[in-house]
Amino acid sequence: MVWFRDRQEAGRVLAERLAELAGRQDIVVLGLPRGGVPVAYEVARAWGAALDIFLVGKLGVPGHEELAMGAIASGGVRALNDSVLEDVAGAREALEEVTERATAALERHERAYRGDRPAPELGGRTVVLVDDGLATGASMRAALAAVREHEPTRVVVAVPVAPPATCAALAQEADEVVCAHTPESFFAVGAYYRRFDPPSDEDIQRMLASAPAARSALG
Repeated sequence: MVWFRDRQEAGRVLAERLAELAGRQDIVVLGLPRGGVPVAYEVARAWGAALDIFLVGKLGVPGHEELAMGAIASGGVRALNDSVLEDVAGAREALEEVTERATAALERHERAYRGDRPAPELGGRTVVLVDDGLATGASMRAALAAVREHEPTRVVVAVPVAPPATCAALAQEADEVVCAHTPESFFAVGAYYRRFDPPSDEDIQRMLASAPAARSALG
């Protein structure tokens, strides 16, 4: 079943679902690249809020990269999938090497997207973490853990689509979780979009540069 024409439409749906946050001065909307940024852009634009990125990299099992041992987020915080580490041969032994490679890639992408601009100040603010959808939620858990280290007042997770169990698990860690659609029989995130082409680095740079109030979030 397709629910969204594209990520832009998904972002507008989320903005309406969280309309009570519109106009508040303490809001920072953080998109998880790549796919979460166009969704977050629409949310920030609808609210007149600050927009930035928060990077998360999957820690895939070597040879089976689609299987996540966990994820690493900006600031070096890891969220690990203990069941994969225990059940998949060689996963735990490969963890540190995979983490090192993922960290280097994450830092390269952060420089490419943000350039010389500093990261936003998150302390004492309401942070809204946005992605284009979740499956296991490992990447979002890593982002949540990393954002918490900055001592925000409140952390909200907002996604267009995710399995009910993933949303329920994240609700134990975030102050609020909004999942616009929670299909019981969950397929890949892209199955719920008519158009799911990934945004380019240039697309992301352009959205960050043109988002309302972006400068106020960048210090």
